[in-house]
Amino acid sequence: MKIVSQLLVLFVAILHIGFLILEMFLWDHPVGYKVFATTPEFAAASATLAMNQGLYNGFLAAGLIVGIVKKDLAFKVFFLSCIIVAGIFGAITAKISILFIQASPALLALIFVLLAEKCTKKNA
Repeated sequence: MKIVSQLLVLFVAILHIGFLILEMFLWDHPVGYKVFATTPEFAAASATLAMNQGLYNGFLAAGLIVGIVKKDLAFKVFFLSCIIVAGIFGAITAKISILFIQASPALLALIFVLLAEKCTKKNA
């Protein structure tokens, strides 16, 4: 259970590193146009906002990685919770697919993190 929870947290961190790359470096590029269904004109006008968004995704990934390395439950719970809230907000305000791409993996990871913690305490 513990290994699965760590792998899920790592998966969510890698997703957010991918979001960072897409938003910071590929936003105004054909790959970014396709992924985000934007035009070159829109991408050029919103590039600074996308870079800011990408940076935040990098911070979320970094927090999860710190949680994994330090084996810190509070870090993992906090950053996964932030991602879930951001995913729900994004689904409501931008695109419903964000719920499945961002919030759902984080929710699954959070469930496994909490279950692993419960199992660890039960066996101690």
